[in-house]
Formats: sequence, C-alpha cells, structure tokens
Amino acid sequence: MRVKDKIGQYGEQVAVRYLQREGFVILARNWRCEVGEIDIVALDGATVVVCEVKTRSGFGFGSGLEAVTREKIARLRRLALRWLAEAGRAGSPMRIDVVAVHRRRTQPRTEPLIEHVRGAQ
Repeated sequence: MRVKDKIGQYGEQVAVRYLQREGFVILARNWRCEVGEIDIVALDGATVVVCEVKTRSGFGFGSGLEAVTREKIARLRRLALRWLAEAGRAGSPMRIDVVAVHRRRTQPRTEPLIEHVRGAQ
C-alpha cells in the first residue's frame, strides 16, 4: 500500500471515531460508483451526511479544507443523490460535510487536529 493511501486510511479511521463521538451513525464507508467515491455516509439525526475526509501530515500544503474545491463539492452532491436513490432514501434531508485530519508529526502520540465543516458550500 502506498504511503498516501495509508495516510488517507488513517484519516478516515480518525474521522469515523470523531463523528461517532459527535453522535453521528455511520451508514457507509468508501462507497463507490463509476462517477466517484464517497468517503463516509452518516446520519446526523434525520439528516444524511456525505462526508469528505482530507488528511494531512502537516500544513506545508495548507489545510485539508483548502483541498476541497467547489467542483469537488458539486461532484459530492451528485454522488450523494445517487447514494440516496440506491439506498432507498431519496428525498431525505442531506448535507455535505468536510473533515480535515492533521497528523502531528512532531508529537506522533498526540491526538490529531480535526477540523469539521458542516454544510460545505
């Protein structure tokens, strides 16, 4: 497995634990179709949340939040509608969240910094 993939996998694990602590119920992870992939699908109350996770080992390339463009959000919306239809939840309230996970390389046993944007635009 490539280092980039391991870092991404680590970030998704951290994001799942964080979301669960926040009261979210995880419905799916790494859902794929020919259009793309959704990292995490969760429930926040009655709202279906499609969550994009960006993991960084530092801030040399900026925050993970900065890596999520308007084009990416638009693709996530299309993917979310597809997921809702396939899961039999068409018409459910839905939103797009972004979770950025920043590993602390100088203090590896320290909890990572987590930034969570609810309702990314």
